[in-house]
Amino acid sequence: MNRCVKMLPLVAIFFTLSANADVQLKDNSEILGKWDLHDEAVTLTGQKKAIKQEWEFKPDGTLISSASDDAGRISALKIAIKYSVENGEIRKQTAPGREKYESCKVIEKEGPNMILKCAYFFFLTKK
Repeated sequence: MNRCVKMLPLVAIFFTLSANADVQLKDNSEILGKWDLHDEAVTLTGQKKAIKQEWEFKPDGTLISSASDDAGRISALKIAIKYSVENGEIRKQTAPGREKYESCKVIEKEGPNMILKCAYFFFLTKK
């Protein structure tokens, strides 16, 4: 009985860590299409900053990012960058025309919602 009581906290920690495990993507078919990027945050549970962007993952490995800025000098911005799914993560260019990439882990993907951890946490909803 004493041994079971000592193991109980270890079992609880194991199940807590496995519940927060990252989602492993098999290929890009799980993310294809248009997504609304509506929030970003420095930490997963931190304060979110509202943003308004659209990401479109295309089958050819192109990610189209579209944003509008009513208060800025330009009304709309659209950029195309390369992406791929490798080792269960999204690997995307940091800027168009540069061969520098960052890895983005899918932290959560449930229904139409997805949370990515890149340099920041991105909160997306499938269109």
